[in-house]
Amino acid sequence: MTRSGHPLACPGEPGDAKNANVYAKVPGMRIVSLLPSATEVLFALGLDHEVVGVSHECDYPAQARTKPVVIRSRVPGDASPFDIDSFVRHQVKTGQSLYVVDADALEELAPDLIVTQDLCHVCAGSPDDLATALSRFARRPEVLCLNPQDLGDVWRDILWIGEETCRGRQAEALVKSIGEDLGELSQAVHGISARPRVALLEWLQPLYVGGHWVPEMIHRAGGEDVFGSAGTPSFRIYMDDVIAAAPDIILIAPCGYNAERAREEYRNLNVTEEWNSIPAVRNKRVYALDSNSLVSRPGPRLVTGIAAMIKLFHPQITIHLDTENAALSVAGGSSISLTASV
Repeated sequence: MTRSGHPLACPGEPGDAKNANVYAKVPGMRIVSLLPSATEVLFALGLDHEVVGVSHECDYPAQARTKPVVIRSRVPGDASPFDIDSFVRHQVKTGQSLYVVDADALEELAPDLIVTQDLCHVCAGSPDDLATALSRFARRPEVLCLNPQDLGDVWRDILWIGEETCRGRQAEALVKSIGEDLGELSQAVHGISARPRVALLEWLQPLYVGGHWVPEMIHRAGGEDVFGSAGTPSFRIYMDDVIAAAPDIILIAPCGYNAERAREEYRNLNVTEEWNSIPAVRNKRVYALDSNSLVSRPGPRLVTGIAAMIKLFHPQITIHLDTENAALSVAGGSSISLTASV
């Protein structure tokens, strides 16, 4: 039973054994999302009223910002990228959490379902962060823990969220729409004569390259990732590695940053004269991406991220997806037009 006293089986599927442990999508269902991408999916499935609590990073869609926040980061808000990395390393080394759960607020919200992740304990709250808070519950809520490694997992998680919230049909429709957009993008890059060699940097101090679904995004956009491979985690590299790789394009996409902040961080980076000899730098093909929306969050808008990459890699290609404000050139003070083509 949910807290409102309704049966657990999904509407229209009374007594279905496979739904015996699924909280029904009924009036009174209460969901807390600790993961920005999951919050985006929940709202896309029409569960805006059922979402009663979120994390401090859940900012899309705009309505998510009106929900009570139940978890916050311990990382100082004014910390530099280098200081953030040092703080994270210290917390991990000493076995301390990067997040603070407001146990009182969580208990007061009395969720039936909590959505979290176990992919990266740096990027968002994890089950470990919930353990103490949940120990106070007389009846513990269901916990849905996501762990996407590649794009296929991201789409699977949408279906999983739909199943757990009895919005399976809506989730299938969303994934179908994503598939149609991906099909159009695949057709757009079909038969391209050459793939630019691309380096995507997901952190700058120190340097880290994008992993998991990011190399697959680059490939789908008609590029070749010079460092990463699909399904593998991000890892640290050094400036000499980038110089030696000589990428044609460099994408600046620090996790959690928008394009403006990413460009600012890159411009504050101390680089060597050899760095300026990299083809991407020499030819002014270094771009700052809106990673927070389109790259680092494993949700529906990754498709728009792929579309934005296509426009950067192959400007001559026509696509219909709107990628305005997705990227900025770091050369001079210029921005680039990535508006939809018609």
